Amino acid sequence: MGIPSPTESARAVVTGASSGIGMALAWELAARGHSLILVARRGDILEDLAARIRDRHGVHAEVRAVDLSEPAAVEVLCAELADREISVLCNNAGIATFGPVSELDPEYERAQVRLNVNAVHDLTLAVLPEMVHRGSGGILMVGSAAGNMPIPHNATYAATKAFVNTFSESLRGEVGAQGVHVTLLAPGPVRTTTPAPEDASIVDRMVPDFLWHSSAKVAEMSVDALEHNKMRVVPGTLSKAMSVAGGYSPRAVVAPIVGTFYRKLGGD
Repeated sequence: MGIPSPTESARAVVTGASSGIGMALAWELAARGHSLILVARRGDILEDLAARIRDRHGVHAEVRAVDLSEPAAVEVLCAELADREISVLCNNAGIATFGPVSELDPEYERAQVRLNVNAVHDLTLAVLPEMVHRGSGGILMVGSAAGNMPIPHNATYAATKAFVNTFSESLRGEVGAQGVHVTLLAPGPVRTTTPAPEDASIVDRMVPDFLWHSSAKVAEMSVDALEHNKMRVVPGTLSKAMSVAGGYSPRAVVAPIVGTFYRKLGGD
């Protein structure tokens, strides 16, 4: 059956909904009639977003101000979602670090794993049984082209996204015949607006404008892909190139080249 049509009781869950791709996914799903549960740490931003979504699209929009890097908070949210009618889960929340792992904050690295891996796994396990039981539902996993290859100076992030990429495509093989759509989004650089020169980050300065994709366009492509049960959507030239390089190039060759670029992102 795939993604069910929006109903009064069903909800689409979007994590990391306070900015970027997550916020764009919330708008895109609402525009298609889906009521929402918006999840992120910043409750004030979520409340404002929910109010604007309700006003524009007339759908329900609930807010859950949750830090998904905190296991106790994730456990509470998962218990709630397991008892709700969740039609769509967008596992979007994630963070990244740049630089040598030996020089980074160990607690932040551990929090990155809890957010990028554990929370994705836990939330999926919470909603999947009922989706399978109903024979319908959609799960969008926001992985990354970075998860296709070793990336020195971005090691924790690349490893967490390798988990998301593989988990997504493996899960798809399990539940595809049971009516549940699973799609992997593996984007390259994405932003909502082009920053002013004085506000540009090192990533903005190093990646040319033509390689960036807008978050709104990525969200539209992602929901389209989920509705059509596509395995993977890879927006943008850079993400496609990274996917090819990660799949076909010798890792001993790729790692030093990519690592040099990411070392600069870490400020070295």
